[in-house]
Amino acid sequence: MRGYPIGLLSIRFETLPEYHHDAKRYHDERVAAFQKQYQKLQDRLDRMYIDKLDGSIPQNQFDRMSESFRQEQSDLLRHIEKHQQANQTYLDEGVHLLELAQKAVGLYEKQEMREKRRLLNFVCSNSQWRDGILIPTYRKPFDLLATTKMAYTKTKAASPVENGFCPIWLPGPDSNQRPIG
Repeated sequence: MRGYPIGLLSIRFETLPEYHHDAKRYHDERVAAFQKQYQKLQDRLDRMYIDKLDGSIPQNQFDRMSESFRQEQSDLLRHIEKHQQANQTYLDEGVHLLELAQKAVGLYEKQEMREKRRLLNFVCSNSQWRDGILIPTYRKPFDLLATTKMAYTKTKAASPVENGFCPIWLPGPDSNQRPIG
């Protein structure tokens, strides 16, 4: 696992799925519900077709109801696709956000004043001065990154080791030096 410095923040890309867990569960539950409803409609279409063949349902009623059921199925497939795309988009945007945060300080330093203001407005909202100290109020999801950084800093400060790393996690190359592949 490799940690990435993010300007004033530190977080691991590998922890992004942990934050994604609740959103993924929601999307998975919605997709399962849509799939169940889709199958229910398909079962109705199948039974209706048998009824049509047996002559117990008139052709015009079969046509009207099957069109309605197929339209509902089409709508359900669109909902399923949207939830699956949203699920992937969440992870993709999270990775891009972490990459932006990683480069934020360098970008800020190189930008003109107008662009610096845009970057600050993107990250912060309603920050305040108190006793000569700037108290930032971060927008979501930067608030999560800031909270993670503060927790990391506290853990590192409480560590008995000077560099803050666990003594069994030694920096440097892995002891397993076999080639990959």
